[in-house]
Amino acid sequence: MSVARTKHITVGTSEAAEPPIVEISSPEMAPLEPESQQQSRPRQQQKKRDKRDVHGWVLLDKPVGMTSTHAVSIVKRLFSAKRAGHAGTLDPLASGLLPIALGEATKTVPFVMDGRKVYRFTACWGEERDSDDADGKVVSASDIRPTAEAIQALLPRFTGTIEQVPPRFSAIKVEGERAYDLARAGESVELASRPVEIHRLTLVETPDAHHAIFDAECGKGTYVRALARDLGRLLGCLGYVSGLRRRAVGPLGEDHLISLEQLSSLCHRAATGEGSLADALMPVETALDDIPALAVSQADAARLQRGQAVLLRGRDAPIFRGTVSITASGQLLALAEVDRGELIPKRVFNLTGVRGTAGPRKGH
Repeated sequence: MSVARTKHITVGTSEAAEPPIVEISSPEMAPLEPESQQQSRPRQQQKKRDKRDVHGWVLLDKPVGMTSTHAVSIVKRLFSAKRAGHAGTLDPLASGLLPIALGEATKTVPFVMDGRKVYRFTACWGEERDSDDADGKVVSASDIRPTAEAIQALLPRFTGTIEQVPPRFSAIKVEGERAYDLARAGESVELASRPVEIHRLTLVETPDAHHAIFDAECGKGTYVRALARDLGRLLGCLGYVSGLRRRAVGPLGEDHLISLEQLSSLCHRAATGEGSLADALMPVETALDDIPALAVSQADAARLQRGQAVLLRGRDAPIFRGTVSITASGQLLALAEVDRGELIPKRVFNLTGVRGTAGPRKGH
C-alpha cells in the first residue's frame, strides 16, 4: 500500500454562493401535436431516453448572455449524459470558467466548490445600480472619478477576512425565498453582512477615468459585484461591475477551457467515428488534485467497493486523518476517510461507460 500526494494548485474566487450541484432533468412531455406529427413521436421519445453513462469534467468557457443552467443543459444534451451539474453559478453577464460535472464527476463537485476562485473584473465608476452590475437600474450617481493612487490606497481594506453585504439580486434566501425573486417583485430586501475571505485584490489598470480593471482571488461565498459597489462607495464615486470573467475555480484553470463551438465540433466528430467523446472530457479525478491519493491492493479495493472499511497496516500506512482519493491499479475507486488506522469509504465511483481522458488544450 502506498501513499502519494497529488499536485497542489493555489487558485480560486466565487461570484455567487449557489447550491453545489444543479441537476438538469429531462424536458417534460411536449403539448399535444397534430395527428400528422404524432407518428414520429415514438422515435423521438426513444431518442430522448437513449442516455449514456458519461463521466468527467467539461471546463466550459461560458459566453456572456447565457445562464449557467442553460449551459449545463446544452452540454448534457451534446453528450446525451444521464447526469450533469455545475460547480458554482456564473452570472449571465459573466464569461469564463464554468466547471460542468457529468456522471460520477458530480460526486467530486464539493472539492471544486470549496476552493478559491479567481476573477478579472471591470468596475465602472459614476453610478450605483440596484443589481450592482450593468443589468440593473441606476439608483444614484456621482461626478467624482477616483485616481489610480486613491484606488490603490483603498485595496488593503479589502484583503483578508472582511464583512460583505451580498447584492439584493443574489441567491441568498430570505425567509425561504431567493433574494433575487423578492427584488424582482419590487419588495424591499435587507441582507445581513457576512464574513468572506479575499486572498488577493489587485488593480490591473485604469484604461480611462470611468473604469478600473481588477484581479480578485477570493473564497467561497464572495460576491465580486459587492466588491465593486463597496469600492465605489468608499471612493465616493459609486460603482458597479461592467465586465466579469472567471479564470479559475479550485484546482481548475484556464489551461483546460473549451468553448461551446469547440465542444459541439468534438461531439459531432465523435458521432461520425472521427474521434472519441473522452477527448472532450477531463477525468473525474481532475477535481481531486488538492487532496492526498492512496493506492490500495485489489483485495482491499473489493472490500471498499462493497462499502466495507479497510484496516491500514505496514510502514506505508498513512498517519494523518482526513479525506483521501483511493485508486487501484491506477484507476479511481472511491473517496474515503482515514480515521484511527481505518480507511472508511464515503463515495464509491462506478466509472463504467465513457470516461474523460483530455489534457490541457492549446491556445488558452
